Amino acid sequence: MPNPFKPTAGARPPLLIGRQQVLDEFGTALEDGPGAPGRLSLLTGARGVGKTVLLTEMGESARARGWVVVDETVTPGLLGRLVDAAAAAVASLDTTPHGGRRVSGLTVAGVGGVVFEAAPRQDRPGLQVALEQLLDALEAHGVGLLVTVDEVHRKGMPELRQLAAVHQHLVRRDRDVALALAGLPSAVDALLGDDVLTFLRRAERVTLADLPLPAVRQSLGQTFDGSGRGIRPEALDAATAATGGYPFMVQLVGYHVWRAAHEGVVDLAAAATGVAAARVRLGSTVHEANLNALSAVDRTYLVAMAQDEGASRTVEVARRLDRDMRYQSVYRDRLIAAGIIRPAGHGLVEFAVPYLGEYLREHAARYEMQDRGGSRG
Repeated sequence: MPNPFKPTAGARPPLLIGRQQVLDEFGTALEDGPGAPGRLSLLTGARGVGKTVLLTEMGESARARGWVVVDETVTPGLLGRLVDAAAAAVASLDTTPHGGRRVSGLTVAGVGGVVFEAAPRQDRPGLQVALEQLLDALEAHGVGLLVTVDEVHRKGMPELRQLAAVHQHLVRRDRDVALALAGLPSAVDALLGDDVLTFLRRAERVTLADLPLPAVRQSLGQTFDGSGRGIRPEALDAATAATGGYPFMVQLVGYHVWRAAHEGVVDLAAAATGVAAARVRLGSTVHEANLNALSAVDRTYLVAMAQDEGASRTVEVARRLDRDMRYQSVYRDRLIAAGIIRPAGHGLVEFAVPYLGEYLREHAARYEMQDRGGSRG
């Protein structure tokens, strides 16, 4: 059998762990009609906690109710792509041939979604007009529209402002529409702090965190058993503990342990080999990306934290940096907002991603060499 685990950004895992309550509440919001609070959702959390996967599952929930779903990412041209998607969906719902458009298929009840073919349009309407036209057509079928937007960030703020303004207008008119956005904590905080986007502060904010280890153990065990490759209890315990409850690591560990076993039942040796490979892969795909996106001073703060095996005392971090507590708190807050570290009690912080401390201890000299000769704040 092919490897059942999916350690790729945004890929749907074989089993979704710990997110069912969020999906249930979102489904209820779709059924409760216009104005339900869950129809405007903001998903946030550190890299690798499953924001994109949850957006995908929310889209599937809407499609199962017959809704049309448009999935987008914050890149240049976002609004134009939304307009084109809306126009194409209208074309598929319109059974009268005109304007060079024709129907090639429509599915509403039960499975949802549309299949369309549309000739290019020379004159593109504005986003509000395009969505109003689509909602007019959809509501005639008794369904609505969900727009999901991933990778929210500051550079996309101008287009996000326009999208949010249009969504707010549609909500005021009781249109059957829902909007779900996802981004890192710092990006979502910037979105909520924008003077133009104040109504987003009333959105349902879902902060995704680590998964409970008992649920991880159950999921890993079911996936191995379901793939025809069982796993011994001691190997399952080792694999579960190695994930730290971090969703991306669950897939990484599962993938590499499955490979290490080759065939038959997974034993402790295969689990140890797979966990080691998963940790290397986590460093190259997550830790490097996180660290490269930070300033030199941010990285220095993390290297100071990495001297501790567990949580770090902020007063000790300040001492290691040879700075006062006010200086320390600026970078502490920045790193918390970026989802790299998190509070661990009064005056304590810890890494938010498993094995980051170990990775920094192994590569501290490399980052110190990179940052030597000056730093950017």
